[in-house]
Amino acid sequence: MTPIVTIRDVVKEYRLGETVVQALQGVSLSVDKGDFISIAGPSGSGKTTLLNLLGCVDTATSGLVEVSGHDTAKLSERKLTELRLNTIGFIFQSFNLVSVLSLYQNVELPLLLQNRLSSADRRRRVVALLEQVGLATHMKHRPNELSGGQRQRVAIARALVTEPLIVLADEPTANLDSHTGQSILDLMNSLNRSKGTTFIFSTHDHKVMRYANVVVRLADGKVIGHERPEEAVAHAIGELQAAPETSRAS
Repeated sequence: MTPIVTIRDVVKEYRLGETVVQALQGVSLSVDKGDFISIAGPSGSGKTTLLNLLGCVDTATSGLVEVSGHDTAKLSERKLTELRLNTIGFIFQSFNLVSVLSLYQNVELPLLLQNRLSSADRRRRVVALLEQVGLATHMKHRPNELSGGQRQRVAIARALVTEPLIVLADEPTANLDSHTGQSILDLMNSLNRSKGTTFIFSTHDHKVMRYANVVVRLADGKVIGHERPEEAVAHAIGELQAAPETSRAS
């Protein structure tokens, strides 16, 4: 099977004044179609940077980033835009909703840009997703009228509405209560199983890790290991339990 995502020896550097910061240092990763991958690691480990490279919203300093058979470094800006629109759904930590559009319009926007479905088909798909994320009664609201958790759910619906081959999610449950987070994970798990959608998450949430078929652990911009979900969950719970002891010791 040809991987749907291949990352090989990827380095990403940022220049801060005279200082060069290496966000990623020689990262390699292969993801098959239908995988449910969780990327775990502390803040600053490079999780968000890695997702940004896969989502074609940033470019690597060196190394190969191949998404759905395309070497992203060789694509024009127009081709990158088409790849983002037609192949990738991205759930950002910052939501990236359009403030002047209603909830319904925000979710519909990718379908309008694709220009493939009729108005009736777009409406059916948008309404169905809004029902699944529990926001069908808020369709006319604008983002500034919603809570953080509600805006996260809008962002999730928008990422899924085009039925992308790959969904990238940066801490997708961070702003959700446990019940809503569970329902969103169940929805994504269903899409993964029924449609073969590939999911790549960054997360601190051990509940998300339980859904993964493998957990990739990052530290200081490097892949330091691959864990089975049960190992990663035990690791995450151990870190949570150790945190209060650290606080008391300090």
